[in-house]
Amino acid sequence: MIIAVAGVAGTLGGSLLTQRGSERTKLREIELVRGQEDIHENRVLRRTCYVELNRDARQFTTALNRHLHVLRERGVEEADRAALEEAKAAHRDRYSEAQMIAPDEVLVRASAVNQALNKVYGQVKRLERGEPDAGETMETAERNGQGVWDKLRAMRAAMRHDLGVSSDGSLDRPGAGQHPF
Repeated sequence: MIIAVAGVAGTLGGSLLTQRGSERTKLREIELVRGQEDIHENRVLRRTCYVELNRDARQFTTALNRHLHVLRERGVEEADRAALEEAKAAHRDRYSEAQMIAPDEVLVRASAVNQALNKVYGQVKRLERGEPDAGETMETAERNGQGVWDKLRAMRAAMRHDLGVSSDGSLDRPGAGQHPF
């Protein structure tokens, strides 16, 4: 009788241990899948943010250059001001989003672009009002505007590296077949 009870207890205990082991394995698999899904979702989120930040920073840069040309050629109208403000607002929104998503390596480059764009924007607006700071001219504003393109390339290279889509960054070097516009 004792042997029979021990045999039944052993069989039931073995089944219980097997079931618990199976449950633990299943939970680990679920956690692994969730972790992979989180990594994928994070990468998709960063990629979307980077695409939009790159686009909006380039459009803001182009809008600043266009505004300088308009200022030089005919004088700025309300529609010109509105276009510049729209480009500035779009960039500001994307940069704010990147501050919450991008890793530090990318943020350093994005911050450099943001600072350069805001510097040029300030120069353009002061020139537009006819109240430039000492040494500010259309030419210095244009040079500073052209300097933004190198910072944009560096930002794009950092974003591509973060996403794992850049092998050596050779396409992101200044002058490596990249048109500034």
